[in-house]
Amino acid sequence: MAELTAAEMRARLAGDPVVLVPLGSFEDQGPQAPMGDFLSAEAMAVRIAARAAGQGTDTLVAPVLPFGGADYFDAVPGAISLGQATLRAVLADMFGALLRHGIRRIVVMNGHGGNSAAIFETTLRIRQTTGCVIPSFYLWKVAAQVLPNCPGYVPGSAGHGADPLASIAAALFPALMRPDLLEPPVEGGRVLGMNVSGFGAAEFDGVGIDVPVELREIPSAGDARLCSLETGTWLVEALTDLGARFVVYFAAQRI
Repeated sequence: MAELTAAEMRARLAGDPVVLVPLGSFEDQGPQAPMGDFLSAEAMAVRIAARAAGQGTDTLVAPVLPFGGADYFDAVPGAISLGQATLRAVLADMFGALLRHGIRRIVVMNGHGGNSAAIFETTLRIRQTTGCVIPSFYLWKVAAQVLPNCPGYVPGSAGHGADPLASIAAALFPALMRPDLLEPPVEGGRVLGMNVSGFGAAEFDGVGIDVPVELREIPSAGDARLCSLETGTWLVEALTDLGARFVVYFAAQRI
C-alpha cells in the first residue's frame, strides 16, 4: 500500500481487496538474530500477499507496525515497545481508518505474542460494534504448529530466540544473522525463592505460579544452535502456502 498513489489506491479499493496488516516487535530475538522481528513479519506478509494474488485474490499489505505490546522484553537494551493501553488505541485507530474507507477484508499478520491480547480485545470490540470480523494469523504460532512436520526439525530447537523464528530469520535475512554470537541455553532465575520456569511463571510444589518476571530471569526454552537455514526455508514456504490459502478462503466469505 505504501508504494501506491492515492489514485491507484482508490482504483484498487473498488475491487474489494484483502488488506494484510503486519504487526511485529523490536526486542531481543536471541544473540544471533536481528532485534527487529517486524522485518520478518512484514516479509512474510508480502510473500503471502504475492502468493494469494497469484491465485486470483487481490491482496494488499499495509505498512508494518514495528513496535509490539510490552511484555517480558523491556529490560533488553535498545528494545522499544508500546504499553498495552497504547497498543490497543493504536490498533483501534489503524483498523478504524481502514474501515472508514470501506475496507472490511482485513487480516492481521501478527509477529509478536505481546500483541495478541490487544488484537483480540480491539477486534472483538469492532465485531460487537460493526459486525466486521478481523482474523489474526499469528505467524510464529502457526509456524510452531507445523515445525514438527519439517524434515529437518530437531527436537529441542523450539523456543524464544530459537525455532521457529530464528530459522525463519536466517532464511529471510541471512546477511543480518550472527551465528558467531550463539550461546548455549541459559537457566532461569529465582523469584520469592522459587525457580522461574517460563514466561511469567515460577514453580511451586510441581505447579506453575504466575509471577511478574523479565527476560533475564526466564530460562531458555530451546537451543538456537539447532536452528538451520534449511528449516527456515521450509517454514517460510509452509507459512506462505498456509497464509495464502487462508487469504483466498477469507476473500470468499460473505461479510
